[in-house]
Amino acid sequence: MDNFMPKMLVGKELEDALTVLPVYDDKIRYADAATRLTALSDLYGVYIPSKMSLEIYSKLYLALLRSLQKKGTKDAVRQYYANHAYMNGATSNGIIGGADSFTIVGESGIGKSSAIARAVELLCDSKTLYGNKSVNRIIPCLTVQCPFDCSVKGMMLEILRNVDEKLGSTYYQTAIKSRTNTIDMLIGMVSTVAINHIGLLIVDEIQNVVGSKNGRNLVGMLIQLINCSGISICLVGTPESAVFFESAMQLARRSVGLFYTQLEYDRFFCDFCRKVFSYQYVQNRTEITPAITAWMYEHSHGIVSVVISLMHDAQEIAILEGQETLSIETLELAYKQRLALLQSYILPTSKNRTSPTPINECVVVSNAIATEVDGVPVADILYKVKDDGVDPIEILRTVIAVEEVEV
Repeated sequence: MDNFMPKMLVGKELEDALTVLPVYDDKIRYADAATRLTALSDLYGVYIPSKMSLEIYSKLYLALLRSLQKKGTKDAVRQYYANHAYMNGATSNGIIGGADSFTIVGESGIGKSSAIARAVELLCDSKTLYGNKSVNRIIPCLTVQCPFDCSVKGMMLEILRNVDEKLGSTYYQTAIKSRTNTIDMLIGMVSTVAINHIGLLIVDEIQNVVGSKNGRNLVGMLIQLINCSGISICLVGTPESAVFFESAMQLARRSVGLFYTQLEYDRFFCDFCRKVFSYQYVQNRTEITPAITAWMYEHSHGIVSVVISLMHDAQEIAILEGQETLSIETLELAYKQRLALLQSYILPTSKNRTSPTPINECVVVSNAIATEVDGVPVADILYKVKDDGVDPIEILRTVIAVEEVEV
């Protein structure tokens, strides 16, 4: 089955494939207010991949590959019959073994769900299913949400419902109508469906297991599903879920994966702000400055969704109130008026995060443009490291924020 997978992308090819930049025509600034306010929503369609995006794609691709390699094997056939026996009262028997299980943990709003969605789009390669008429159709990546009450039965029925939605099958209705609709029967049924039709299962909002009396039961069911189906399972949640998985060895072993926090104040953040800032729908166009970039970091906590919201709402306010300029003043209005509920988490004076490099310490390096760092001319630093055969730009990035621009 792995021969149905698209080519694995890496490097610049992967970045280009993941990037989404909606078409923008500068003439939109001269349209009427209603047209511009409608077009402003294009900002939410911007997606610029970070290191996190590249890692998530690679992790999902390889997990799906390992899962598909188990499809159609002798162990898969034996597991298929063992699952049917389990549905009829026999003891559960994991023959095929788990392909992979891992977590993707990150703060809310940093873009992990968007990164997963973009990766899934590439893995599906514009197709919903792998396979052909001679083999079972495989759903490459099936995404479900962890029930808020962590109901084991609810989770299994949700998996079946989503499979039916993709395949046009009737597994969900069969399970609902069955007189022996027990947990064991459902686990056996879902395991069999997974063997036949699921490549990678992604369970979002896994932090719901924290503090729930059913949390361990739900995770236990997922572990059994891995062992009795051979599919890979990815658990996605916020940092609070990490505490739950660290509480026991059997959980920690199953949840090794990726952990992300907010963006650093670095070259990527500056480039991200510059690209998003270019989508202007106000009549008076302005250019982004280091001061605006630093302000954006201070007031977004390095969370990309907040950056997008600030730039969207600042322009909306500017258009509605007739200011027609995207500036720190309009960004301040958006921060005060639209992000009131978030301010306790992202206040610039918060002690729970590292402040960005002060504006006067940020340098733009391009040919001979230079300033001072701690009283030492940047030019002197550049000449010294160049004599040592070291890339001066990379050295500067270790101590200050550096943005390269064309002149």
